[in-house]
Amino acid sequence: MLRILIVDDDKNIRRYLSAVLSDAGYITSCADCAEQALNIMENLKIDLIVLDIMMPGIDGYAFTKLLRDCRNDTPILMLSARHLSEDIKEGFLSGTDDYMTKPVDEAVMLLRIKALLRRAKIISDRRLTIGSTILDYDTMTVQNKETTQMLPQKEFQLLYKLLSYPNKIFTRIQLMEDIWGPSSDSMDATVSVHINRLRKRFETCADFSIVTIRGLGYKAQVKEELV
Repeated sequence: MLRILIVDDDKNIRRYLSAVLSDAGYITSCADCAEQALNIMENLKIDLIVLDIMMPGIDGYAFTKLLRDCRNDTPILMLSARHLSEDIKEGFLSGTDDYMTKPVDEAVMLLRIKALLRRAKIISDRRLTIGSTILDYDTMTVQNKETTQMLPQKEFQLLYKLLSYPNKIFTRIQLMEDIWGPSSDSMDATVSVHINRLRKRFETCADFSIVTIRGLGYKAQVKEELV
């Protein structure tokens, strides 16, 4: 069974989320702060984290950034009473995979968790299907109704990253570090060049499009029914 780590300083919320997730068939572990969460993660395999933002010590933003800086890609769903666009933007920039405001709709939360876990499995399986488009990581090929293309390594990795998290926004810095590595000498403009090449390659593809989010970065826009 899949294990979900709930990190929230409110014990009533921890109990509530644990009950909802347990009823949905997940095993849960709970932590009241980031430090306790890290201790749990050292001893247990965690498949997904449900994370509050406002906590004593290390807050949710800093905790997320810490995990991502350590190359930990465990899916994170932020749940917070902070609902302003600036709060949501900061959550995604810190590296969260999804963001919901409290009080949450239980059914929607469970659907989002299911989607996040599915995307994490896609990465481990090294094969991704979006509509009629199939990406095979081992052969670096992208197949759809029109053609099969073998992409250069960085182009493929960039497209695979974006499509593994459909409709999620990635900054240029995030993509640069994930694809080229934090010690790379490449410039941010390298990401833009590769994005433009991918757009040209797949300009007629109906399954997805790569969209620039001004002031933030890029996302693979995918219809909801294909996610």
